[in-house]
Amino acid sequence: MGTAEERPGAERGEARQVGDDFEIRIKGRVSQAFRSAFAELTVTVSPPETVLHGARLDQAALYGILDRIQALGLELVEVRRLPEGRAPGADPASPNAP
Repeated sequence: MGTAEERPGAERGEARQVGDDFEIRIKGRVSQAFRSAFAELTVTVSPPETVLHGARLDQAALYGILDRIQALGLELVEVRRLPEGRAPGADPASPNAP
């Protein structure tokens, strides 16, 4: 897979793996068979969409997931990078949200 890169600003020489957390929304509900195609992601159903959460994805991994979505004929609704430190599925309107 290659060498892990470091992000600038790592404290005390600790390397942080490059990658971000992403939320990917697909129109409709996906079946269990389709969910198995995304085993590395957290899959939740939030009608009328299915939400995929990926932690610490680099650009190559993200594009691979998007390719699978297209190959399976799923309709992509939204892709967004989550702010650092935000837990997947957290409600941004919640008073306890980071």
